[in-house]
Amino acid sequence: MTRYLIIGASRGLGEVLHRTVPVVGDRCWLVSRSEPALRLADGVTRTWIRADLTERASADVIAQAIEAEPLDVVIYNAGIWEDEAFSPDYRFEDVSDEEDARVLAVNLTTAIPVLKRLIPALRRGVRPKIVLIGSVNGLPYVNAPEVAYNASKFGLRGVAHALRTGLRRDRIAVTILNPGSFGVPRFVDGQLINATGGDADACIPPQDLATLVRAIVSLSNATVVRELDVMAMEDPW
Repeated sequence: MTRYLIIGASRGLGEVLHRTVPVVGDRCWLVSRSEPALRLADGVTRTWIRADLTERASADVIAQAIEAEPLDVVIYNAGIWEDEAFSPDYRFEDVSDEEDARVLAVNLTTAIPVLKRLIPALRRGVRPKIVLIGSVNGLPYVNAPEVAYNASKFGLRGVAHALRTGLRRDRIAVTILNPGSFGVPRFVDGQLINATGGDADACIPPQDLATLVRAIVSLSNATVVRELDVMAMEDPW
């Protein structure tokens, strides 16, 4: 049995990960504001932890919900962006300070206390791993103007690299996965169908990202994948 905690699990990539990565007999704690799909006929036990990552207290809510349980895999998938991000209407000076703070809190600053409180549970796990979902927008010299979003994902890479160094003695592997444009998942009768939304053919299929996460989770504790940059063929490289 593998015990997962997936943060940002109710929709998007988080929903894909909790539906496709665990297998029969595994247990998942799913963190989100809205209730995710829990009763699936796949033999996985799922528990919802309701938490709002804009609030620093959410770190304690998450830690208290798992109590003394060990964890094998923590996936920090939470990610939001400015309302006008990735559109011609985005202008940094038009974004409110409150909106900038919300993006930074969910994507970065709340991740730090959350991960800090989960380290004891990971130390009790089997081949423990942390997988952080970053973005190509956090890579050096990115050609994108979204200030808060880019800063949050660039900072998350710093969290990953520092944690990896600090947790090496505990043999807790830390990986950051930086995807480019990926499609919106669509489920039909519980099955993941080709992504929709925008030009789906120009996006990374979300199931490809799930395949990479499964591979990372399967590794022994003698190996660590430091960072993976995953681009859509149509992305500007």
